[in-house]
Amino acid sequence: MKLRNVLLAASLGVLPAAAANAQYAGAPAGWEGVYIGAMGGYNILEDIKLHFKPTAIPGSKASFDGGWALLGRVGYGFKLDANWGLGVELEGSYRYNNNNSVRVGNVTAGSGGENSSFALMANAIVSYDFGGIAPYAGLGAGYAWDQLKARNNGRTVVDDTEGHFAWQGIVGLAFPIDAVPGLSVNAEYRYFSMLKESYSTTAAFRAVRPGSNSVDVDTVNHTFLIGLTYAFGVTPPPPPPPPPAAAPAPARTYLVFFDFDSATLTDRARQIIAEAAANAPRVQTTRIDVTGHTDTVGSAAYNQALSVRRAEAVARELEARGIPRSQMVIRGVGFSQPLVPTGPNVREPQNRRVEIVLR
Repeated sequence: MKLRNVLLAASLGVLPAAAANAQYAGAPAGWEGVYIGAMGGYNILEDIKLHFKPTAIPGSKASFDGGWALLGRVGYGFKLDANWGLGVELEGSYRYNNNNSVRVGNVTAGSGGENSSFALMANAIVSYDFGGIAPYAGLGAGYAWDQLKARNNGRTVVDDTEGHFAWQGIVGLAFPIDAVPGLSVNAEYRYFSMLKESYSTTAAFRAVRPGSNSVDVDTVNHTFLIGLTYAFGVTPPPPPPPPPAAAPAPARTYLVFFDFDSATLTDRARQIIAEAAANAPRVQTTRIDVTGHTDTVGSAAYNQALSVRRAEAVARELEARGIPRSQMVIRGVGFSQPLVPTGPNVREPQNRRVEIVLR
């Protein structure tokens, strides 16, 4: 099977299959919206068999040197999924190759001719964005104007321009440039061919080859391109979210409050003591100060004893929650270190407390 038939079948198979999937992401690099591109590269024109009519001249062909190609395109990409994409585009291209020899029958001679073609094509391209690279494949159809000049044995055989239906198969890779949102580098291979072309032979050739009034040819091009594509309206990705805030370090000081003239732990007091006991290992505590306090109601001696009972009540709860008593410094200071300064015989709730300090 000829290469062009294989490419045609593969391209016709890829496009309907992707359409049935209905999950596209855009143009050749996974974009959505209008894009433009320009490419240039190397063009190989296969040997052209010359089928003279109505009188055939078997074995006739034209051979060509490697040439060059230029291409520009504008398209629109559809993005319906994070990876798959479909681009539809219009393309204009130009290919040029020098003719290095022409064989007519059993006579081969240097040519000095050329083959050039200008084509307008409509393409459909399916792409898949892997992130950092996007392979794509597509199929195009359109119209081409081809000029063939060929000389043999000092005589011009053909010098004619004809227009023909053309088609192409496309495979390529797009490499997005992160520094310029919407811009990518593209590398492509295109198999470009025209349907059978018919050119008139020159009068000088017909004079020596009567009956060879025209020549039918098939032209096949292998084009290797590299260039840039730019999609409009592509915004840079949002910056990454800030790292989560570090959890605050566990507190090192805890206040346990008591009712008036009481050394009994309330439910809330037990919760605070439990928190202090749980955090002691986290802050690598080596000593825990447990200091009892009172308000100013009553005598100094009575309040000193009450502050010690409060400190002991907290120490017993800490010990019950796994803190060794040997790690604690337990004392009472009466009303000598009030949290809220007051006069004598003032009931101040914030002064009736035990301070737990993790050191």
